[in-house]
Amino acid sequence: MKSTFSQSPLLARFAIGILLIVAVSLGIFFLIMVPPMSELGLMALYLGITALVSALVGYIAYRFGWINYSPTLRWTLLGGYALASLLTFFNVWFSAQMMFASQHDLLLAIILLVFAGGMAMVMGYFLSSTVTERIHGLKEAAEKLAQGDLKTRVPIHGRDEVSALASTFNQMAEQLQAADQKQRDLDNMRRDLIAWVSHDLQTPLTSMRAILEAITDGVVDDPETIKRYLNTAQREVQNLSALIDDLFQMAQLDAGGFPLNRAEASLGDLVSDTLESFTELAKQQQITLEGNVDSDVDPVFMDTQAIGRVLNNLISNALRHTFKGRVSLWVRRTEQGVEVTVSDTGEGIRAEDLQHIFERFYRGDASRSRSRGTGAGLGLAIARGIVRAHGGDIKVESEIGRGTQFTFHIPRSRS
Repeated sequence: MKSTFSQSPLLARFAIGILLIVAVSLGIFFLIMVPPMSELGLMALYLGITALVSALVGYIAYRFGWINYSPTLRWTLLGGYALASLLTFFNVWFSAQMMFASQHDLLLAIILLVFAGGMAMVMGYFLSSTVTERIHGLKEAAEKLAQGDLKTRVPIHGRDEVSALASTFNQMAEQLQAADQKQRDLDNMRRDLIAWVSHDLQTPLTSMRAILEAITDGVVDDPETIKRYLNTAQREVQNLSALIDDLFQMAQLDAGGFPLNRAEASLGDLVSDTLESFTELAKQQQITLEGNVDSDVDPVFMDTQAIGRVLNNLISNALRHTFKGRVSLWVRRTEQGVEVTVSDTGEGIRAEDLQHIFERFYRGDASRSRSRGTGAGLGLAIARGIVRAHGGDIKVESEIGRGTQFTFHIPRSRS
């Protein structure tokens, strides 16, 4: 039933086209020949009969799908030309036989119709080659693409449907190539992640095992030394816990299931608490840690713990890469919501690393030393995921030797 409805507009246009041709032909005949009404009626009868026969033949050919049995598109087009020529021959022959008084004129008309039909077939074959060659090129390109050649493209000639198809094919090929490259990059990052995580897990585990063995075997019996060893082991456990927490949160972000417990809260208080937690570390590194929050910022509809994680990641990164400088945090209200900026006067980020800085598992070569505490390169990826989960976004600006500035925006209220 659905197929019948989808065919109805095409069949309606076919019938309207035939009726329009009959009407135009009768109009031209009347205007040029100025025949008596009897001849006009006879011409209408002849044209009606030939039009009906042509319509029936065309419908039968369409209804029984003779086009589906053609081995190539070229033969399909030639078949259409041949059918059109035969119908033209029948229409003119039938009308001429009814109206021509001279047998000589009738035979001459038949010869001319045969010639015209043959010429139409030759021209149809020639012109159809331009279409079939382009489609053949698309077919070859599709086969190459299926075999894995993602660089395959097809030339675009003209502005017809085949050209549109070629353009769509090239767009599809570009998207497949980009997806393949993204997958390759992701696979490389995952291999790097395994190497980095293996190192970051092995190092504290080896340290803790050595400490526990030394204490268990009695190699160390001085209470102060034992306490120092246990403090070191505790720090290593905290590092392991942070790494596992990063991996778990990254898995949640990948799965799209990162839970947010959003409520109206004070971002100013959160900033104050965060800065206070880093005050001692900043003093040890001789870094000036400062912050400022506009008075009209609060309240903010947010997940306090998650945004706190973002602030911790950004400030800890700033402190890690700043030496006897300044780390600043500003919070201001904007038309879109709240803008938070964390800037430092540290070493800066290389231009080639900036475009990858928020990618999961990515770490620039200069920051892969575990002694600097960069972990598995998940902190900034998690920060971006949390900000985007709040309906905001984050960006970075940096200059080598002059410092780095991270800025993120989140809505103030329910969106």
